[in-house]
Amino acid sequence: MLVKWIRCTVVDRRGFERGQRKWAGLLGEPGFRGQGGGWSRGRPDVAHVFSFWESRAFYDSFMARSHDRLASAQSGTFKDAQVRLFDHRFDVKTGFEPRFTDADLLRAALCRVHEERAEHFVLMQEKVWNPAMAGSPGMVRGLFAEAPGNEFLVLSMWRSAAEHGKYRTERVERLALRAQTEADVAALTGDVVDMEPAWTV
Repeated sequence: MLVKWIRCTVVDRRGFERGQRKWAGLLGEPGFRGQGGGWSRGRPDVAHVFSFWESRAFYDSFMARSHDRLASAQSGTFKDAQVRLFDHRFDVKTGFEPRFTDADLLRAALCRVHEERAEHFVLMQEKVWNPAMAGSPGMVRGLFAEAPGNEFLVLSMWRSAAEHGKYRTERVERLALRAQTEADVAALTGDVVDMEPAWTV
């Protein structure tokens, strides 16, 4: 599965939200699995959208045919768009599906990993982070994905901000020590996103 992450700064909120609803046109596209997103908790003018495709081939075909027509509705409503593509490696918890209706909050962590530590990082994700996240009350589903250049995306969906906050304060520091995260990761960025139900396709 291919994961696309779009992050942009919105300059016309109403126009952007109106345009976001036009993406419902994705539903008939071959290989399209789902899309959702919302607003950054830390920076209210930043929007995040995640879309999921069965394969790169389906995605490329959509980009060549229908993308510009759907995107035109949002033209001029945002700036600084950053687009990243990732290949799904494994699920956090089991049976990831690109469904957003049961999650209020989404956490995206982008990790750029030292090349010689990439294998260790992936192993720790499987053995340390995954079980801890999967066992956290309120964590609905998630995935771990990879992009060229030793970049990894950890995407997790949560029922509420309170439950995600509890997991962070109780577990993260201890887990990071166990997984030697500091030695693996060259740079860590990310965001916490309040889901917008109207953006779900």
